[in-house]
Amino acid sequence: MLHADLLAAARGLAPDIVALRRAIHAEPELGLHTPRTRDKVRAALAGLPLDWREGPSTTGLVATLRGSAAPGAAGARRVLLRGDMDALPMPEETGLAFASTVPGTMHACGHDAHTAMLVGAARLLCARQAELAGEVQFMFQPGEEGHHGARFMLDDGLIDPLPDAAFALHVMPNAPHGLVGGRAGPLLAGADQIDIVVEGRGGHASLPHETLDPMPVACEIVMALQAMVTRKFSVHDPVVLTIARIEGGSTHNVIADRVAMRGTMRTLSPANRARIRESLAMVAEGIAAAHGLTARVTVTEGFPVTVCDPRAVDFGERITRDLLGAGAFQRLADPIMGAEDFAYLLEKVPGAMFFLGMAHADDDWRQCCGIHSTRMVLDETVLPHGAALLATLGARFLAEGFG
Repeated sequence: MLHADLLAAARGLAPDIVALRRAIHAEPELGLHTPRTRDKVRAALAGLPLDWREGPSTTGLVATLRGSAAPGAAGARRVLLRGDMDALPMPEETGLAFASTVPGTMHACGHDAHTAMLVGAARLLCARQAELAGEVQFMFQPGEEGHHGARFMLDDGLIDPLPDAAFALHVMPNAPHGLVGGRAGPLLAGADQIDIVVEGRGGHASLPHETLDPMPVACEIVMALQAMVTRKFSVHDPVVLTIARIEGGSTHNVIADRVAMRGTMRTLSPANRARIRESLAMVAEGIAAAHGLTARVTVTEGFPVTVCDPRAVDFGERITRDLLGAGAFQRLADPIMGAEDFAYLLEKVPGAMFFLGMAHADDDWRQCCGIHSTRMVLDETVLPHGAALLATLGARFLAEGFG
C-alpha cells in the first residue's frame, strides 16, 4: 500500500514532535503575529526542500513541497495541509513542567499540537519527495482564535494557486484516545459576535420612577432572545444565541444610564445567519422602545460555517482505517456549534477537517477537561498518529485524488 510505512516513521519522529509541541506550549502567542512560533517552525524544517512564503498581514507561513511532477501535468495534483499556531488569552492551571511562561496566555485549544503534527507531516513527506506526484502546501496559520488568520493569508496571496483539496486536524482532549471523527456537510457553525447597548436615564436607586432604568429592560431582552430562538427557528437547522456578559452600573444605589451586553450567535446555514440578525435587532429595539428606551445592536461577523465535502470525508475515513485500523474512524451524527476559520479554505476548495481524540488511554474521556479549559491536557502519544494521518492524506490525495 502507498506510503504504508508512514505511521512507523512518524513514531520514529515522536521525540522531536513532542519536544516541538512543548516548546510552543511554553511560549504561547496571541493573534495574527506569532513570531516565536514561526521561528520554531522554520528551525524545525530547516534544510528541507521547501519553498517558503510569508505575507504582510500575519506571521503565517506556507511551505511548499514539490514532488516529481508539477500540478497540472498528467493528472498531478496540489493538496494543502493546515495547522494553526495561536493561543488563547487565559491562564494555565495544568501544573505541567512545560506550562506557559507567559502570564495570562495558554495553548488551551491544541494549536501547539496542530503545529507540531504538521511539522512532523512535512518532515515525513520531504523524506519521500521523489514518490510524490504533485505539490503539498503546508499552511502554518496564526490568528485562528477569532482573528480571521486564514482569510488574511488567502487575501495576501499565500495560497495562490489554490489547492485541489485541503485537510486539517483538530485535537479533542475529551474524546477517546486516538479516535478520528468527521462528518460530511456542516461540521462547525458560523459564529458572530453580538453587542447590545440599552440607553436610558439614570438616577437614584430609591426613585426608579424618575429614571428610565435600562437594567430590567436588558434582562427582558435576554429572556426574549431565548424565546425567539426556540419559537422562530427550527431545531432541524440549529441556532444558538448566548448573552455571555452584562455590564452596567457602578454601585448599589445608582441606576445606570446604560447597560451593555455581549454574546454570540451561531448558525449552520446562511439563511438563518441572515435571519437571526434581523430578528435580534427587532426584538432588542422593540422591547427597549416599549419602555421608552433605545437599544443599539451591533453584529460583528465571525467565521463562516465549516462545511466538509462528502468526497473528502469518505476519503479521510478510508485513509484513517487503512492507517490506524478499522475502528479508528467515527462518523459524527451532528455538527458542533463551535467555529473554525478553516472554513475560509473550505469555501474555496473541497476538503475536510477531522477531530483527533487526545484523552489518555487509561482515563475516562468523558471526565477530561475540554478545549478552552485552564486545565486542558493532551496525551502526546497520539501526536505521531496525527502527523502520519496528515502526511498520508496528502500523499494519497496526490496519488489518487478523492478516489
